[in-house]
Amino acid sequence: MKTSHRMAGAALAVLTTAALTSCGSGSGAGSGPAADGSVTLKFLVDNSMGTTATAKALTDAFMRANPQIKIETETRPGGSEGDNIVKTRLSTGDMSDVFWYNSGSLLQALNPAQTMVDLTGDPVLAGVQQDYLPVVSQDGKAYGVPAGTLTGGGILYNRKIYERLKLKVPKTWAEFMANNDTIKAAGITPVIGTFKDSWTSQLFVLGDFFNVQAAVPAFARDYTANKVKFAGTPAAQAGFEHLAEVHAKGYLNEGFGSATNDQGVKMLAEGKGAHYAMLSSALPPVIATLPQAATDVGFFGIPGPDASRNGATVWEPAAVYIAKTSENVAAAKKFLAFIASPPAAEAVTAAVPPTGPYRIKGAELPEDAIQAAKDLQAYVDEGATAPALEFVSPVKGPSLEQITVAVGSGLTPPAEGAAQYDKDVEKQAKQLGLAGW
Repeated sequence: MKTSHRMAGAALAVLTTAALTSCGSGSGAGSGPAADGSVTLKFLVDNSMGTTATAKALTDAFMRANPQIKIETETRPGGSEGDNIVKTRLSTGDMSDVFWYNSGSLLQALNPAQTMVDLTGDPVLAGVQQDYLPVVSQDGKAYGVPAGTLTGGGILYNRKIYERLKLKVPKTWAEFMANNDTIKAAGITPVIGTFKDSWTSQLFVLGDFFNVQAAVPAFARDYTANKVKFAGTPAAQAGFEHLAEVHAKGYLNEGFGSATNDQGVKMLAEGKGAHYAMLSSALPPVIATLPQAATDVGFFGIPGPDASRNGATVWEPAAVYIAKTSENVAAAKKFLAFIASPPAAEAVTAAVPPTGPYRIKGAELPEDAIQAAKDLQAYVDEGATAPALEFVSPVKGPSLEQITVAVGSGLTPPAEGAAQYDKDVEKQAKQLGLAGW
């Protein structure tokens, strides 16, 4: 679903960080080297605060190290409007030299073989972790480098509550529900729901994909080919069942239907609720006013049925790509190689608190990184992560958040919700011309 792919962006957009100081007003790529050998690159990014702050940190650090290359940054809207701008500018040959865009399935719609510079085997990619390359690749060719950090999609939890009630991080769904019983008995809200911001209702489904893939390794491929469905695949339908069960057991906060994401994070940080199915990127915006969120809130993946196959679903970072129409490919490659380096990660860390590990070799989280990011790093170190479905399949429907609100509110049975979502994706899959639809 389009909204699901932007969940990380939705959370990052509220980061209270500095806006760009240099926004180019022109369009299109730079015009090649000047007489003095200097080059001006144009860099298109979305206008969310998290992205603009990251882009500013990257460009400032790069230009300090490379004074012959100037980067003029211009912004575009996010969401579908921004998608259309990127597609139009690529198709008309009017794209900036380099541009920031999603990794994963949304990349496929940009026809990268015709519109982007192929980086396969190029030294530009030397600093990129191998696990990241599939989400910036099509037909075996790689096109981008990671911008920003990995984001975990699972359960944010209050560590102080766990400590006080002597609870352990659950590795199965049964253990998670047992913890909820203990928390409820202690007079604390076990699970926070914030359905006024309907996108937040999706995490129990989208964040469960590690468990889906563990149980049905070929699910993404077969789902794309219309050979399997959420409904009728127990591991895939489980996310809808989890949503329904949490509501049925009375674990949700009072007023969950009118609560917002900001209120949910605040409730968690203040210890008024124990668990919140959410992205790790939701935390940095509240740290300025609730500094305890940095240390008191941890992260764990949504537990599945088997403790021996415990892991976390992750949202991969967006990427920076080079337009094929650029007249400054050598300078653009130099910029991308810098982005995929530890010094670039350090520059970004100084501007935007990382919400998870970098996908850059040698880039490490700072000692004062938020606890949720450190917890996610542990999953990465163990090799116990899987990208969200939207990074490995282009099939997604626009109505998932409305469906999950209804299931999570007890209005729609989980099996029916799963079937509704299977129906929801059909139109989009047919529009993409996917085989089997």
